[in-house]
Amino acid sequence: MAQPTDLLAVLVDADNVPPSKIGAVLAEVARFGTASVKRVYGDWTKPNLSSWKPVASEHVIQPMQQFANTVGKNATDSALIIDSMDLLYTRRFHGFCIVSSDSDFTRLASRIREEGVTVFGFGERNTPEAFRNACDRFTYLDVIDEPAAESAAVVPTRVPGPKLRSDTKLVHGLRTSVRTASGEDGWANLSPVGLLMRKQHPDFDSRNWGYAKLSDLIRATELFIIEARSGGLQVRDKRKNGD
Repeated sequence: MAQPTDLLAVLVDADNVPPSKIGAVLAEVARFGTASVKRVYGDWTKPNLSSWKPVASEHVIQPMQQFANTVGKNATDSALIIDSMDLLYTRRFHGFCIVSSDSDFTRLASRIREEGVTVFGFGERNTPEAFRNACDRFTYLDVIDEPAAESAAVVPTRVPGPKLRSDTKLVHGLRTSVRTASGEDGWANLSPVGLLMRKQHPDFDSRNWGYAKLSDLIRATELFIIEARSGGLQVRDKRKNGD
C-alpha cells in the first residue's frame, strides 16, 4: 500500500464524478501519498461540465480536453486510459487514483496492478463490482467529506448491531480475517485484520456502515472481543476456538 511520501497520479472522469466531491477525494488521496499529477477528463465544450471549471482551478487540476468525435463512443475514457499507460511507463508513480464509476476502467486497473503499482478507486455506490474488485482499495464517494466540511456534514447513520450480524458477507469476512491473522491464542492485531478484509473486498470500509473506525464497527457486531494489549488493539472471535 502506498505511503504518505509516495507519488500518486489522480485521474478523474468528469462525466462520472460530481465536482462537489473532488475536494473530499483529494483529501482522502492525501492519506496515501502526494498527488503530483492531477488531471480531469471531459469534453469541456459541453454545457453540463461547466461546473467543473472553477473546481478544477481551485484544486489545481489540469483539464484534459477530449472531443466526442463519434456518437455512442466514449472518447474521454480512451484518453484517460492512454494517459494512464503513458504515466505508468515513466515508472515515477507508486499509485494511481482512478476517480470514476465506469466499468470501462476495469482492465486499466488490472493492468496497472500487474506492474506492481497500487490502484485506488473512487466512485458511486452503483460502481460495477468488476471495477471495484480490480482496485487495491475502492472508496465510495458518499462516505468521504472535506476536512473543513466535517463539522457541518451529516453524520452517517450507524447500522445497528442486529443488522450488522445479519450481513453474512461482513460477518464471514471479519471472522475469516480474524482467524487468519490470529495466533495460537486466538487473538489478532486489528491492523492486519483490516488489511485482510480489504484484500478480499477492495471496497471494504467501516464508514460504509457509518463507523469511523474499524474497531467501532467490530465492537458494534457484538461478535468479537476487542482489548488494548501489548502491540495495540487486538481482536478475538467470541465463539470458542473461532469455529
